[in-house]
Amino acid sequence: MSYSIREGEKKDMQAVLELINELALFEKLPNEVEISIQDLLRDGFSDKPKFKTFVAEEDAVIIGVALFYERYSTWKGRIFHLEDLIVRKDKRGLGAGFSLYQAVLKFAHDTGAKRVSWDVLDWNKDAINFYKNTGATILEDWQVVHMTRENLENFIENTKG
Repeated sequence: MSYSIREGEKKDMQAVLELINELALFEKLPNEVEISIQDLLRDGFSDKPKFKTFVAEEDAVIIGVALFYERYSTWKGRIFHLEDLIVRKDKRGLGAGFSLYQAVLKFAHDTGAKRVSWDVLDWNKDAINFYKNTGATILEDWQVVHMTRENLENFIENTKG
């Protein structure tokens, strides 16, 4: 193994943002990333961090990241959401993605989480097969629902009363 896995630090956020942009390009949504390094620093390293990261590092270069955060399920209690699992395109196949995935799942297990959940695009067959092969369940009958900032503003404006 030519890389190591460790918790993300402030100094890693430039590389994390670059990986986020690489993922957006892979998902065919390159113009959707609005987050900045300042957002990542504020939200990930405040007194009450909103997310946690593990990074894969090779020769002092970040080659992958897993970004996740705690949620609460009314049915299960404490759970985690894996927001993104990203490995640089030229570093895929080394096992870094599996190691990052394993780090998140071990963290969730060790902290008593009842579940870890995430989204996967239906056309990303490699990811779907990877997750199924690790024992994850793909919920075919659930739909992801988003309310964008613009939609929120419209909703609030149209429901004033």
